[in-house]
Amino acid sequence: MKVEGVVKFFVAFLLVFLIDQAIKYVFLNGFELNSKCISLVLAMNKGVAFSMFSFLGEYLKYIQVVLIVGLFYIFYKEKLLFTHPTISGILFAAALSNLTDRFIRSGVVDYVFWHCGFDFAIFNFADVCIDFYYFNVWIFLFFW
Repeated sequence: MKVEGVVKFFVAFLLVFLIDQAIKYVFLNGFELNSKCISLVLAMNKGVAFSMFSFLGEYLKYIQVVLIVGLFYIFYKEKLLFTHPTISGILFAAALSNLTDRFIRSGVVDYVFWHCGFDFAIFNFADVCIDFYYFNVWIFLFFW
């Protein structure tokens, strides 16, 4: 990987990881804001999206370690880290930030709750970054 790609990867990684952890710190220290459609409230998610797989308990974080390491290996082997360093840095920072929560706090810190017209899953900045990654992949696959 060229030095420029390495820099892009690590800058994106550090920014997303630090921003996500800083926001979570604010909510862990009691911040809360409620409105008609969105509430910003602390929730600890023991599962993954929509609390799925919460029944796995402590095993879930170790399964995720294996999945993230495997995904990183695939990205490295398929040269995705080299061709898309910024977006790859965003994805892995978000994944590792949520994984860090599992090890340090025994669950992922979520805080954005949409409840306007219907209740939606509660999520965090890292989740949005992961969705951003997949949105960019779809754009790339269908339009380039």
